[in-house]
Amino acid sequence: MKALTAVSPQVRQYLLVTGNYWAFTLTDGALRMLVVLHFHTLGYTPLEIAALFLFYEIFGVVTNLLGGYLGAWVGLNRTMNIGLAIQVIALLILIVPTAWLSIPLVMGAQALSGIAKDLNKMSAKSSIKLLVPGDQPGILYKWVAILTGSKNALKGVGFFLGGMLLATIGFRGAMLLMAGALAFIWVGSVIMLKKDLGKASAKPRFRDILSKSRAINMLSAARMFLFGARDVWFVIALPVYLSSDFGWDFWLVGGFMAVWVIGYGIVQSVAPLITRRRDRQVPDGHAAMVWAMMLAGLPAAIALGLDTQLPAQSVVVVGLLVFGVLFAVNSSLHSYLIVSYAKNDGVSLDVGFYYMSNAMGRLIGTLLSGWVYQSYGLEACLWVSSAFVALAALISVGLPRRQEAETG
Repeated sequence: MKALTAVSPQVRQYLLVTGNYWAFTLTDGALRMLVVLHFHTLGYTPLEIAALFLFYEIFGVVTNLLGGYLGAWVGLNRTMNIGLAIQVIALLILIVPTAWLSIPLVMGAQALSGIAKDLNKMSAKSSIKLLVPGDQPGILYKWVAILTGSKNALKGVGFFLGGMLLATIGFRGAMLLMAGALAFIWVGSVIMLKKDLGKASAKPRFRDILSKSRAINMLSAARMFLFGARDVWFVIALPVYLSSDFGWDFWLVGGFMAVWVIGYGIVQSVAPLITRRRDRQVPDGHAAMVWAMMLAGLPAAIALGLDTQLPAQSVVVVGLLVFGVLFAVNSSLHSYLIVSYAKNDGVSLDVGFYYMSNAMGRLIGTLLSGWVYQSYGLEACLWVSSAFVALAALISVGLPRRQEAETG
């Protein structure tokens, strides 16, 4: 605590926001793995388990759209704390006896968790815009990359945590432990997080939730297709394929995907080093287009590789690792650009609109992943993924070429 008070107010608030985001992310990743593993042992099929997360994605779309408006009204500190509190409630709902864990109950708890997650994420990403001076875009990019990358790395750690807790203290015990830990974090956040952070100087109108910035609208559309491209094969198709076609047991599938997510987060954190320009200027919209083009052909290449005599496991594993690196850089660039484009006054309106598109992409990808894989197989999912990334690259052609943060 003494070390925390010794740093500058901006850094202190950044550390508090990041700490909140980390704690939430650990429980979010652990909860997902706990639900997957627990309901797998209860006899649910992979597609039935995926259906349990449907409301999680749907409510993410709504929350990002309305959460940005709420943040501009009441402040980002409050929306972040509301998210933490809702996650505690979602965890407590799941401590009921196993016989009571019906599909509607679990879907309802996942809906609350989806609301909580996107309130927390929107608040964290928006807060950084207000904690970095406007004339230091390099520092903004670095802080956004660290926050985004560390979040995804910790989500992978959360997968491991969920499996460990299930094996040691069981499903109900894990829910109680995580709810208690997160409640403790919530109390500290209420006390220490800056009041009225991100509160708009003028009360926004409800129609202001729809962005009027061309750059933000185009970046949001590109983001939707980018994340749809990931989830159309990663969410359902890939784990089912690894299990059914390669014969991997559930622990190997979960462990491999957790390691992938951790590595993905690490690459996101160092994306500013990877994308550094020779003139030391921060990347602009042109960079987003170039990196999307680099990614666009990879899923199709994996699909073609599966039609050759090459070992299928090598094609999928190596392809997935390369995909993770390229996708992480794309994602980190996008995360920086939206924070940079957003207006200072009412920043959460712009960031919330953008992450609504992100959630919409995840929802579309999740639904297509189940349907396309079940109907046509993994290779079809990969071709759809390539088409989606190509659309993201095409949309990114219209992004501003020189990085200029929009201020209001």
